[in-house]
Formats: sequence, C-alpha cells, structure tokens
Amino acid sequence: MNEIKPGHRTWAEPYKIKSVELLKMTTREEREVAMREAGYNTFLTRSRDVYIDLLTDSGTSAMSDRQWAGLMLGDEAYSGSENFYHLEDVVREYYGYKHLVPTHQGRGAENLMSQILIKDGDYIPGNMYFTTTRLHQELAGGTFVDVIVDEAHDPDCDFPFKGNVDMGKLDALVQKVGADRVPYISLEGNVNMAGGQPFSMANLRELHTYCREHDILIMLDATRTMENAWFIREREEGYAHKSVRQILREICDLTDGCTMSAKKDALVNIGGFFTCNDDEIFKKAQNLVVVYEGLHTYGGLAGRDMEAMAQGIREAATEEHQAARIGQVRYLGENLQRAGIPIVKPIGSHAVFIDAREFLPHIDQDDYPAQALAAELFIESGIRTMERGNVSAGRDPETGKNRRPPLELVRLTIPRRVYTQAHMDVITQAVVDVYARRDQIRGLKMVYEPEYLRFFQARFEPIT
Repeated sequence: MNEIKPGHRTWAEPYKIKSVELLKMTTREEREVAMREAGYNTFLTRSRDVYIDLLTDSGTSAMSDRQWAGLMLGDEAYSGSENFYHLEDVVREYYGYKHLVPTHQGRGAENLMSQILIKDGDYIPGNMYFTTTRLHQELAGGTFVDVIVDEAHDPDCDFPFKGNVDMGKLDALVQKVGADRVPYISLEGNVNMAGGQPFSMANLRELHTYCREHDILIMLDATRTMENAWFIREREEGYAHKSVRQILREICDLTDGCTMSAKKDALVNIGGFFTCNDDEIFKKAQNLVVVYEGLHTYGGLAGRDMEAMAQGIREAATEEHQAARIGQVRYLGENLQRAGIPIVKPIGSHAVFIDAREFLPHIDQDDYPAQALAAELFIESGIRTMERGNVSAGRDPETGKNRRPPLELVRLTIPRRVYTQAHMDVITQAVVDVYARRDQIRGLKMVYEPEYLRFFQARFEPIT
C-alpha cells in the first residue's frame, strides 16, 4: 500500500521462510457462533477459528533455525543445567546484571520481586500500570501510583517519549509518603498500556540521579527494552551511531535489576527471568523461586527453553531485527492512518492501538467500546485482537466501580517474524470495513467477572 518512489529503498524482512503453518478462513456465520460461545471475549476464542492472530506478541514469535537447533542441546538435568550457565553468561553480557534467576515467564519474575521488595503499606510508582505487574504489587500489600508523563494519556499527542517518568509526580509521592515507603520504581520499557511508547535516556539518567539521592531502587520491566533502545537510537540526540546492544546495556547499567518476559524481546515461546545486582535480594529470590517455580537453575523451564532464550537474545539485539520488527508495525499503522482510522500516536513498537473511544463515540465507556470493537473485528474478518481499556483496568478496590482509564484501546499486536506485508494489508482492509459501519456496533454488558485480571476470562453479551 505504500507508494514506491524512485531512489527510495524500502526495508524487507531479514529472514527467509523455511517452514509454514497453514491458515484456515472461516465464514462469517461460523465466526458469529464462535464469538457468541466465547462470551464476546477474544481471549476465550479457539485458535482454530482465528485467521490472523493479533491477540498478543507474548510467546507468539517464530523461532529461528538456530533456536530450533538449540533445542537439541537441552541439558535436562534437574540441577546445574549447562543451559542455565549459558543463559546466565548471555544475560550478563547483554544486560549487565550480576545475578540471574530464571522463571517460567514474566509474571513469575514479577511475583518474586513483589514478594521480596514490597511490605504492606508500601507505594510503588511506575510509568503506567501493567495488569499483572500491578496485581502482584497489590497482592504483596503495595499500592501502585502512576507517575508517567501526562502526554501518555493523550492518544493524539505526538510526544516521542511518552514512556517518560514525570519527575514532579514522583517527587510529590516521595514527599507525601516518605522515601522509606517507596521500595522501588517500576520502570517499563516501551510502555504497553500507553501504546508501546518508549522512555528517553535523558529521563532515565534524571531518574537514576533522583533515586540514588533517595535510596530508591529502579527495577526495569525489560520485556520490550530492546525495542525501547531502538527508539532511543532513532529519536534521541547523540544515539544515532550507537547500536541497539550498546543502548540496551546503557539502560540496564542505570537500573538495579529487572523482570523479563522473554516471550517478547527474546523471541521464545515460553520463559522469563528476574535479575538484580544486590546479593541479599538475589539470595531471597533464589530461595523463593524454589517455592513457586522450580530449582534456581531452571526456574520452571526446560534446559532447551533456556538455550533458545540465549540465542534469541543474540538475534533480537541487532539493528536488522529491530528495523524490520518495528518497521512492520509502522507499515500497518501508517496504512490505518491514511484510511482515517484513529490510532495512538506516535506509532509504537509492538502493536498498533486503535482509539476505540474515538472509533465508537456513541458507546459509553462502561459499555466497553474497546471490547465490543475487538469482538466485531473478529466477526468481520477472523482477525483476533484484544481490548486495552476499561475491562483491562479493572475496578477501583475502594469504590467497586470501573476505573474508566483515559485510554480505551484495541491492540493489534504483531508477532515477531510471523506475518508478511500482505497480512498487514488484509488487516487494514478489515479495520476499514468495520469503520465504515461503526454506527451499527453496540456496546456490551459484562455477565461474568472473575476476581483477578478480568480481561482474560470475563464474559459479555451485546446490549439490546
């Protein structure tokens, strides 16, 4: 769909296809039945009914031939697997942290960190919430406080670093509750709920100085930090000639540890880790992982999974991979913009986020417009997306009412190394077709609500 001009070279995927998985297109009638049976929740649909799967980029990447070969090197010893020590070396080389504790995925690492660092009554500032991160903080007795810049809550704002921490908000919290009640700040790379938006290195340096003065740890959510490094390279003065790998290491050197869902940046289908530099925190994590995950040298993973993760880190921390990965997302976003579809600006790293509030202005937020739009896109085309708005935000524990966040979004999440440009064109056409009849789309009412993380399992019915 992009116009070809003389002298302009477009990018191409830095790989060729060696194996394919066949897709099946269903009829509209079949999709209507499937969505009804799933309670209008795309998380409850079956993958066999999906044509193009944009539900998440978590664990949905295509692994390389070298990663698949690495599976055959799996040392499945219960204790002291060689793959653990290989992964440990790679993490120290690329991320720089002293200690590594593997976990089955990112939320396993979040649980360890929350249980170790948070005391009842603590406050945990962060650059916008993420669902599982906030829940683990709350279960540990803490209270999340959003300290992201205001621009992050405005989908039309073109500010290049919407993931930045607002230092005034952070300082106001510290002055109010005391630094001793703030064990760490949770800093997410390429903030998911804001639309895949990065923080700047200048902001991180300022945050590092402040936290050192107040004895507050900086714990990085490193899930998409390689992609954050790409945006720093592209947008921040003084970084154009630095590599993704160099910028990644500079980010990590300004923080005290991280949680990692390796199912994103590291190009694997399962796995994660917790890292830190502090010896005492490491000892506690090493002890606690045995309770929740497995022995400290496998943490709920097979040896082959750790080997694939180590190789995936090497492949992802390159300019070639990041240019193609983010370029494909940008291609889809620019196509949608040209078609007049309201999306979050600037286009982020891992997904294009449709502004459902603008797309469906006739639906009240408590009638879940983003959830309704995700269901409608599936019925229209077999494309599975997900809601990131009122359903994901959950209820205020004090009032019991929906939080009604400023952003009401549908996330079109692009798996890494999976789909082609032709798929992006098909997605664009499907969204445009739904937009043409948007006035006919109705809101939803929630008929089942689980206690935790309701967006995964809640069920809905159309409002008649």
